[in-house]
Amino acid sequence: MYFIDFGYYELYGKFITQETYIKSKKGIEPKHFKEITEELIATKKLFLRKEPYYHRIIHRYYPTIIPQFTFSDSELELIDFSIKKLSDNNASTIIKYAIKDPPLHMADLGEDIDYKYVFCRNNKYSTIKIKNNK
Repeated sequence: MYFIDFGYYELYGKFITQETYIKSKKGIEPKHFKEITEELIATKKLFLRKEPYYHRIIHRYYPTIIPQFTFSDSELELIDFSIKKLSDNNASTIIKYAIKDPPLHMADLGEDIDYKYVFCRNNKYSTIKIKNNK
């Protein structure tokens, strides 16, 4: 979602999710993830299952209903673009890629990642430059 939100902001100066992201030890975290998932679980729209994964327990979230979203054509185009760009990578590769993205790189640990830093992106990360070179 970080790349979708920041890419859309770079192109249109608007947000898709209205979420704030923070720089954490794990990379990028949506600031309101816990609150939103707790609300969705309480309203039975999401189911949490804790599952063993090697030597630890992971949390898996499963929707109990199919959500209905209405996205504009420009939002859908950027969502598809972002998924296509990153879908061949695993989480570790995406994190290694993300930590060099200027907005994340410029934030301090635990700090909100400022959307205005998308305009400092280089050719490797800029949504505008990548889309124009298609």
